[in-house]
Amino acid sequence: MPEDRDSLANLIAANKSYEQKFDKSDLDAKPVKRISILTCMDCRMNPYEFAGLKEGEAHIIRNAGGRATDDAIRSLIISHKFLGTLDWFVIHHTQCGMATLNDEIIGELLEGDLETSIFEDGVWKNPNRVRSDNTKEGSDAGKSIHWHTISDLQESVSGDMKKIKNHPLVPSHINIYGFIFDVKTGSLIPVK
Repeated sequence: MPEDRDSLANLIAANKSYEQKFDKSDLDAKPVKRISILTCMDCRMNPYEFAGLKEGEAHIIRNAGGRATDDAIRSLIISHKFLGTLDWFVIHHTQCGMATLNDEIIGELLEGDLETSIFEDGVWKNPNRVRSDNTKEGSDAGKSIHWHTISDLQESVSGDMKKIKNHPLVPSHINIYGFIFDVKTGSLIPVK
């Protein structure tokens, strides 16, 4: 797939087009359906479409793996406390890149090189590169970060649900639901 390196120009042009037909200025910051979805940033997933939502109906919180990190929980708490959400959905997905890694692998890859790794024969690798003067070598700083990788999909969803539910700033009346999104079929598989 060819790389499009005109990202800035394309974004500005797309925004000009969007601005011409923009009709959402009357939407409130409070989501009409009073729901928040915590899900992965994977570009194969469109939470508005797979959940049958429109702009203004829900908060969508995304990160690598759709994990209940401190920052994701912070956003969920804000979503409820100041914007009234009552139903929260934790949605991870099949074929997640975070299931192909662990903290040790990520730390080693970053120590070797800060540029994009490749997934080859089921293994993440740093490609061999000829370095120019302006590229940075790796850093061991990645070894001190908890990356929230996934070793078991069902367990990651149920564990994140439990972590959210047990947080001291999450009220007990919040409904927390868990699902796995299948990237091949588009279905949501419930997790208890």
